[in-house]
Amino acid sequence: MSRTQTAAEAVDERHLERALELAARGRYRVSPNPMVGAVLVRDGEVVGEGFHPHVGGPHAEVEALAAAGERARGATLYVTLEPCSHHGRTPPCVEAVLGAGVARVVACHRDPNPEVPGVGFRILEEHGIPVSTGLGARAAVRLNWRYLVATTLRRPAVTLKWAMSLDGKIATVSGESQWISSPPAREWALEERETHDAILVGIGTALADDPRLTRRLGHAGAPNVRVVMDRRLRLSPEARMLREDGELLVYGDREADAGRARALERVGAIVVCLASTTPSRVLEDLLERGNQSVLVEGGGEIHAAFVAEGVFDRVGVVCAPRLLGGGAAPGPVGGDGFARLDTAPSLEHLEAEALGPDLLITAYRDGCLQELFESVVA
Repeated sequence: MSRTQTAAEAVDERHLERALELAARGRYRVSPNPMVGAVLVRDGEVVGEGFHPHVGGPHAEVEALAAAGERARGATLYVTLEPCSHHGRTPPCVEAVLGAGVARVVACHRDPNPEVPGVGFRILEEHGIPVSTGLGARAAVRLNWRYLVATTLRRPAVTLKWAMSLDGKIATVSGESQWISSPPAREWALEERETHDAILVGIGTALADDPRLTRRLGHAGAPNVRVVMDRRLRLSPEARMLREDGELLVYGDREADAGRARALERVGAIVVCLASTTPSRVLEDLLERGNQSVLVEGGGEIHAAFVAEGVFDRVGVVCAPRLLGGGAAPGPVGGDGFARLDTAPSLEHLEAEALGPDLLITAYRDGCLQELFESVVA
């Protein structure tokens, strides 16, 4: 407990930490909903816990109330996000909270959904239930950053991911890239696919590696959306990704060859021809199709396009203990680059961990998490 934190705040914080732990259990199957956890406490005793397990399933508050039964009356509800106040796939949680006789609600932050911001809190307070917010908000933002980006910025949250040698090469001078990273690092990469709605590559990577772009760990329970940015529709109808389950979106220019488009559509691809095949326009279309998050797996020119437009939020880099060398060997971010250091994007909240012999570094776009925090606590 800090010098300025009261004993009551310390108790609240401890129960919110537990609620956040519970919320994380839903990380694979709740999209496009947020991860939410809830804890009910009466007279110092935990009487009910719950989390949102999957889309269409019961919400965290309802799970906790069901576990508590009559013991919910007079209890404090600790929840990671403002209880919902609207009818969706399930009834409003606010009604369940009111009906159970909960005496107090402590939440990390409000829901920035433009349809309901603050409505749940207001209804509770109008019925005489005091609401406290702010504790645990930064941790809650880190947990639900994908949902918050999609809700506040109106585009899918974007992670740029690559594996490289220690001297910054993603392939040898001859183009060989499989495998720069170790099996533990590749397992991490597959885990990332489980927590993002869509996986995106450029046509260069699609042609060079012939990837499947699939989930393989089974956590999410459904195929991810596969995306190829392919202005001239050069993807082969024989590509391995076309033989996999799930939606495959190929984004090309409107001037692209109509015959190529028909050939891809005959083997199951959804060809989307845009006036401008830029990251921003592709992300706009992906959000309209219900995709809340996108894992961008390269190559360097695609990464550069997302960086140049500023439409990325997080970076995940695996550094392998190899030195590939070669001025012509590709790096992870190509394009024209930035002429001045003060115009180049900065990253923050860097974290590093060992994955076998490799080093994993993750970071967020400078200001990203603060922007999200301010959108839910202001």
